[in-house]
Amino acid sequence: MRLLCAFVGGYGHFQPLVPIARAAAAAGHTVAFSGPPLMLPAIEAAGFPGFPAGPDFDSTGARKPLLPVDREREADDLREGFARRAAPQRADDLLPLCAAWRPDLILCDELDFGAMIAAERLGLPCATVLVGAAGTFVRPENVGPALDESRAAYGLPADTPPGMGARQLVLNPFPPSFRDPRCPLPPTARSFHTAPVPAGPRPHWHTEGRPTVYFTLGTIFNTESGDLFTRVLDGLAELPVTAVVTVGPLIDPAEFGPRPAHLHLARYLPQHEVLPHCDAVVTHAGSGSVLGALTHGLPQVVIPMGADQPDNGDRVTALGLGHVFDPVTVTPADIHDAVTSVLEDDRYRRNTARLAAELATQPPVSDTVSWLEGLLAAR
Repeated sequence: MRLLCAFVGGYGHFQPLVPIARAAAAAGHTVAFSGPPLMLPAIEAAGFPGFPAGPDFDSTGARKPLLPVDREREADDLREGFARRAAPQRADDLLPLCAAWRPDLILCDELDFGAMIAAERLGLPCATVLVGAAGTFVRPENVGPALDESRAAYGLPADTPPGMGARQLVLNPFPPSFRDPRCPLPPTARSFHTAPVPAGPRPHWHTEGRPTVYFTLGTIFNTESGDLFTRVLDGLAELPVTAVVTVGPLIDPAEFGPRPAHLHLARYLPQHEVLPHCDAVVTHAGSGSVLGALTHGLPQVVIPMGADQPDNGDRVTALGLGHVFDPVTVTPADIHDAVTSVLEDDRYRRNTARLAAELATQPPVSDTVSWLEGLLAAR
């Protein structure tokens, strides 16, 4: 099988596909990726050939002010950015790429509408991987009309009823009970589990008997966070914990000035190397960060800023997994008290342990290969 893995955004769209791609490669299949041009180094670092397609999203890395949470603005950005703008650009690039590389099957993230259009236009089977944990961000009534415009440009009929990404096979890496019950998984969905990497040697920052907290704002919204880093760092500074902080590759940790010795700042650390040594997390509620915390059974303090993060925050609250704060109004005292709460109140750890156990009972990622093979055989 020649498998083309396609994604439309940054790490949050790329990383959910990587375990499946590695499992397919380990089974002897030929695997390549196609993503935004700026993501080619990440693709190659993961060990796969990469082909550029479509636009880069906000490629400048310029710092932006923190905006109030606005779900309608985020819905507009999703519709205009992914369904109306990126979809035809991705399809335009993927059609000749498929003609040259000749994949048997396309596996794409759930927002790569251009890859779905290209697969349908070429008659290729197409599986999608969910990248939103809560499941409420990609609403058919929001993206449907724009997608139909994009489909029409390639001679495809309107997507009625909407759901072209769920027609064949949907792969879900999240605990099903984390998903908002208002948006149940489609009948074509199969849930799976990527086992966490075993904990390595004790890191240099680890202190025996002292809780460890991981803090990140991801790799996109970190540059749109205003003074949020400073406020959270100030709250962590007064706690008897070890805090491991990643600020992202485009931010210099030195800009936050001297910090107490128990705060360890870095541009980037692999999440799978940090989380096994942690007791709680403070994040922006990005789906990848939420999944990492759930996988390791860690209570959460989340500060959603945009995209699907507010929806994930809703589920953190509903399931009793931690505390949720507004990024504009959260104070250092809020962070201090919330981190203390999730570390000391066993209810949060019990609730998140329940979801970690649910996740661990899902089929292993290696099973996704046979599901993809079955999809190909059925066609």
